[in-house]
Amino acid sequence: MYNFKTLFPILVVILIFKTCPSVNSSQNYQEPIKAIINRLDSQRSSPTVQQNAAKSLLHRLLPSHSSSFIFNIISKDVCGGESCFWIENYNKSSRHGPQIVIKGTTAVEIASGLHWYLKYLCGAHISWEKTGGVQMASIPDPGSLPLVKDGGLVFKRPVPWNYYQNVVTSSYSFVWWDWKRWEKEIDWMALQGINLPLAFTGQEAIWQKVFVDFNVSKEDLNDFFSGPAFLAWARMGNLHGWGGPLPQNWLDHQLALQKQILSRMLELGMTPVLPSFSGNVPAALRKIYPLSNITRLGNWNTVSGDPRWCCTFLLDPSDPLFVQLGEAFIKKQIKEYGDVTDIYNCDTFNENSPPTDDPTYISSLGAAVYEAMAKGDKHAVWLMQGWLFYSDSKFWKPPQMEALLHSVPKGKMVVLDLFADVKPVWETSSQFYDTPYIWCMLHNFGGNIEMYGVLDSISSGPVDARISENSTMVGVGMCMEGIEHNPVVYELMSEMAYRNEKVELVEWIKTYSHRRYGKATHQLETAWEILYHTIYNCTDGVADHNKDYIVEFPDWDPVKNTKLDGIRDYQKHSLSILHRSMRHSLLESGPSLPLPHLWYPTEEVVKALRLFIDAGKDLVGSSTFRYDLVDLSRQALSKLANDAYLKAVTGFQHKDLKALVIYSQKFIELIKDIDEVLASDENFLLGTWLDSAKRLASNPKEMRQYEWNARTQITMWFDTTETNQSKLHDYANKFWSGLLEDYYLPRASTYFDHLRKSLQDNEIFRIDVWRKDWISYSNKWQSDTKIYPVKGRGDALSIATRMYQKYFS
Repeated sequence: MYNFKTLFPILVVILIFKTCPSVNSSQNYQEPIKAIINRLDSQRSSPTVQQNAAKSLLHRLLPSHSSSFIFNIISKDVCGGESCFWIENYNKSSRHGPQIVIKGTTAVEIASGLHWYLKYLCGAHISWEKTGGVQMASIPDPGSLPLVKDGGLVFKRPVPWNYYQNVVTSSYSFVWWDWKRWEKEIDWMALQGINLPLAFTGQEAIWQKVFVDFNVSKEDLNDFFSGPAFLAWARMGNLHGWGGPLPQNWLDHQLALQKQILSRMLELGMTPVLPSFSGNVPAALRKIYPLSNITRLGNWNTVSGDPRWCCTFLLDPSDPLFVQLGEAFIKKQIKEYGDVTDIYNCDTFNENSPPTDDPTYISSLGAAVYEAMAKGDKHAVWLMQGWLFYSDSKFWKPPQMEALLHSVPKGKMVVLDLFADVKPVWETSSQFYDTPYIWCMLHNFGGNIEMYGVLDSISSGPVDARISENSTMVGVGMCMEGIEHNPVVYELMSEMAYRNEKVELVEWIKTYSHRRYGKATHQLETAWEILYHTIYNCTDGVADHNKDYIVEFPDWDPVKNTKLDGIRDYQKHSLSILHRSMRHSLLESGPSLPLPHLWYPTEEVVKALRLFIDAGKDLVGSSTFRYDLVDLSRQALSKLANDAYLKAVTGFQHKDLKALVIYSQKFIELIKDIDEVLASDENFLLGTWLDSAKRLASNPKEMRQYEWNARTQITMWFDTTETNQSKLHDYANKFWSGLLEDYYLPRASTYFDHLRKSLQDNEIFRIDVWRKDWISYSNKWQSDTKIYPVKGRGDALSIATRMYQKYFS
């Protein structure tokens, strides 16, 4: 068995103590926030319940060591009034008894302490199953666990909250989860120190009960609720009815599931964040309350403004009915779940600007939104995503921001600085005008699969924000749109909940590689140092939404649009580095061909891939290594495919048929080869996504509906016409085996066939003809029921080696 202690007998302990804040240190938070935290603390589950929850988590994670640890809940007074965990040796010696005592102010702190101990003293690694899972082989047998230094290890939270989720994560990642998968996720949350998670599951069932009380029938809600995969955007008032209607079975199942989720969160001492009313209402409410101020919003990314799912209805917060509905919703949740929280999310202005920028009006709207919460729960705190202050900064200028943020009583609003890892708003907003905020990492858009990160920003940003002058920071958070990718990024971000100083990343990355694979391997140490300085060191400020041409194929006419801005530069530097800031938009725009995001020298990443392959023979059977090898191979090959695409379309524009044929064939061949690489690891399969959707169905009709939802979200996403693709096509693109072979490959083949034929026949390429062919194919694929594999096939190392030799040697 690998003994991690022999590698780092002193280094890790020094690292821990260096970053461990003193138990006597203190942080001054605003008095209203302290009062909120004290109230939430008083409502937590009993110490016995929390200790038992932590023990159960240990048994699920590491059953062989269930008797090796003792868990105790302690008072915050032990840690100077702050949340903390404390790791000590068990005084009584017994070969088969407990060796380590972990104390914490909540079960989450205990779980965090357990995770810290397993990582830094046992060399273990814990990530999502879909990113390789756990590496526990380095943990010594029971009775042989490493001891901590005299006095133990004490870690206090520098800020009280560690927030988790984006309002769309529920659709991009969680939508098809059952309780078994949710239980694993809540365990993961606790181990990462997350104590303030969003809890959005099942809210449609609550809304059904509320609207029925307001004389809206269940049938009237059929065109209000969307299908399962699009609920996040129906909740925000972006669309209605798309992919629906929701079966009653779904509503009932999700409500029951939410009760299980909340129960476990509470047992572990978490504070769930529940939804509240944002003003989004069904059309039927206009007829029932004809005097109410209900307006129809504008088009949100539909192709033709189809009223079946376009242009939702918004009840003005100034209308008395707004407060009545908001109060009823909060009270209905309390009736169903109990008094489980005081913190509620509301994003009524997210991508829906108020009708006027008059600060007085904006203030009145904010006050009404809060009043609706407070009437349902007098202790309510409004948690708001701050994305609007970045995405719609032309509207939200200082007077408008301040009006909204100061529209509620002091301390009753907390803002999520959603994109602080790249575009922090706290720096330019006088710390949100003295409003408490949480420093968040957004990181991922659409649940795309792309190796990407800003580790330097993550390791320093929260610390810089917390110690800045007049700081109002009260937490850190992870607000990605989709999860289960880039485990190195999420491990570091989770640690920042307990880090009091900036992380020395060169050493941290080295120990990360040891933990992830269970041993020190020189090639992988070097490879990860390369990855840290390239893939995981993006500094160009561009929001990384994967636009690799395989997965987001340009809807672009090379005849009408002769601009090839940047193509020569991209080709020249595709094996070097491309610095550009021209693509801050997440959607295609303008006549120029959209260029994929490239922020690192690709030849360096190819070197890292070579090192991974060289190390592979010593890591046979490691699921964490296999995942990283497949992901890195995919990353390198997809950038090569971008270059092939650009050369193909350049050949077409120069009427060079030979170049078009050669490079389009190379592009097609790369799609097939990447699909083979992905197929070797079950974590990169389309089949698992579709299978999880179908397993939630109660009958064949639901199965067809759920599968259509699952297929549509990751492809066209939203509506089309006969010759116009969805404006959001490929937004949630995925590098999944099966999707490449049956969806992306036919699309590229059809496109290049049309280009080739136009040159051969000396006819003008007609993009509308290609679109018609492609959209027809896509519609059929979205409605198809072909069964895809759910188990990997082939040897990942041998396949990756073969692809490396074919393309890079």
